[in-house]
Amino acid sequence: MRDAYICDYIRTPIGRYGGVLSTVRTDDLAAAPIASLMQRNKRADWEKLDDVILGCANQAGEDNRNVARMAALLAGLPEVWLR
Repeated sequence: MRDAYICDYIRTPIGRYGGVLSTVRTDDLAAAPIASLMQRNKRADWEKLDDVILGCANQAGEDNRNVARMAALLAGLPEVWLR
């Protein structure tokens, strides 16, 4: 088993049911903090990233896909780790 390290964190805003975030796709909302972390940690070697895991991500209906993978791609993470 590999070691995992948390070097920085950020979260998305919390919205209300039917509120201003209701029209934002789950993966688009999740891409924002990933992109922010990449911007804040420019010295990190993002090519060495192994996985992206999101908690409490809605995967029903239109969002029935790998939300973490889609968010990572939308945020601009290198596709090397997707192979």
